[in-house]
Amino acid sequence: MTELVFRFIVGGIVVSAFAVLGDLLKPNSFAGLFGAAPSVALATLGLTIVTNGKVFAAQESRSMIGGALALFVYANLCSRVLMRDNVRTVVVTTSLVAVWFFCALSAWFVVLR
Repeated sequence: MTELVFRFIVGGIVVSAFAVLGDLLKPNSFAGLFGAAPSVALATLGLTIVTNGKVFAAQESRSMIGGALALFVYANLCSRVLMRDNVRTVVVTTSLVAVWFFCALSAWFVVLR
């Protein structure tokens, strides 16, 4: 129960802070971007430090970085294919999930093992 309260409080504070930061930047669509992933990651890392220690939290943060890099490659490739070719979005995004998986697995083998 304490973990849930901690996640709620820290997550709410961090989400609010990132939402304010997103509102200050242009375009305003950054508000949603800053309000979601970074705040959840920070709340999770804070909870991980409290419950499992700093060493485990460092490993978790490396995993998050590897996943974020894989997602960046996937999103970049999806946007390039969609802008260049006249292909259905569903086809591009589902077929390129294999690219994300390959990048994430590669990051795990190279960096996180």
